[in-house]
Amino acid sequence: MSLTNLSNEAIKKYSQRIILSRFRILNNNGFYGLLLMHMKFGLDANCDTAYTDGEVINFSPKFLDELSDRELDFVMMHEIMHVALKHCYRGKKADDFLFNVACDIVVNSNILYSNNMDINSITLKNYGESMHLIDKQEGYNFTAEEVYDKLIKNAQKQLKKSNSGSSKSSSKGTKSSNSGLQDDHSKWKEKSDDGTEEDEWAQKVINAANAISRRESSSGIGKIPLGIERMIDELKEGKVDWKRLLNDFLSLEIGDYSFMPPDRRIEGPFYMPDFNELVESESEPNDILFMIDTSGSINNSCITQAYSEIKGALDQFPSLNGYLGFFDSNVYDPVEFSSVDDLLRIKPRGGGGTSFVKVFQYISKMENKPKSIIILTDGYALFPPESAAQNIPVIWLINNTKVTPPWGVVARMDIS
Repeated sequence: MSLTNLSNEAIKKYSQRIILSRFRILNNNGFYGLLLMHMKFGLDANCDTAYTDGEVINFSPKFLDELSDRELDFVMMHEIMHVALKHCYRGKKADDFLFNVACDIVVNSNILYSNNMDINSITLKNYGESMHLIDKQEGYNFTAEEVYDKLIKNAQKQLKKSNSGSSKSSSKGTKSSNSGLQDDHSKWKEKSDDGTEEDEWAQKVINAANAISRRESSSGIGKIPLGIERMIDELKEGKVDWKRLLNDFLSLEIGDYSFMPPDRRIEGPFYMPDFNELVESESEPNDILFMIDTSGSINNSCITQAYSEIKGALDQFPSLNGYLGFFDSNVYDPVEFSSVDDLLRIKPRGGGGTSFVKVFQYISKMENKPKSIIILTDGYALFPPESAAQNIPVIWLINNTKVTPPWGVVARMDIS
């Protein structure tokens, strides 16, 4: 079938089916539905089934004709999970048959989990039950790389059996590995140099998970995939001990920041036991201004880790409230937040040079001054004199070990 042979009415019919599928998924499996809202869709008569390149989900018209509505929903969820789990940004392995199998096992098993382990949810009448097991375990317990390693080991074992004269062959541990949905992975691509697309999708995944978490039904239908939960946990795990850092930091504020010792290059987290009891009796920290460096020298992974650290502060101080702003050679107006949901709605801005001077000039003009300032940066810029802080306590949260600011309190972000 050629697309040139399709009438406008036929194309419209296919488009309507896809749109209706997206609405059904949004209603029944909200996490997947929200992610599908970011995708484009198309028809490709040159493919046998369906595929995605991370931007578009394409279907063969002939394949669409074979699918029931339930089966179409599964295929849509299958493709968007490849994007959400970043499979389609691993072009170097896209030609590796076993890696493709591994990705499908992980995706299908996560969809099975989201549908309360209903095997019909990952079964196509013309193709059978889709692969989802590895070594008798569900694929959602593993990453694609972990499944791939298991498949390699199983293949090596089978080769040894074959070479030893055994005529037995077994697909043990990869049930239905030759059946089920066989989508096209050949359109997967190399990740971009700066990882922009991957980071954008990571943020979309977080937003979808947060938006849908309250909609989980008691029956378990529509649950967020376990693979996604693990990915979000890894992405959002802050590595700074904020409880200790802010307790000690605010102790300095209570004890009069202006009378700190002359050498203020204190590596944090640090410990000042004389003040800890006093701080614990105070209300939790508030009116803190967080400023994230979004200059050209800061990549998306660093910005993601900066968000993770602020999220970590919220985890340890649930009633914390503050403001988040961004800066490069300019300052972008800070936005108030008091929860993780608030935080994730604030979008980064910037991309030019770096100016700490502009940050403190901006603060000097603020009508309501913050109680403390936390600057998340690589530190590669000219530091203003300490007087620019106007006696407001400052933490420099640096993402490397090469730069040490000449004043303020210094802590390190671990971005490994």
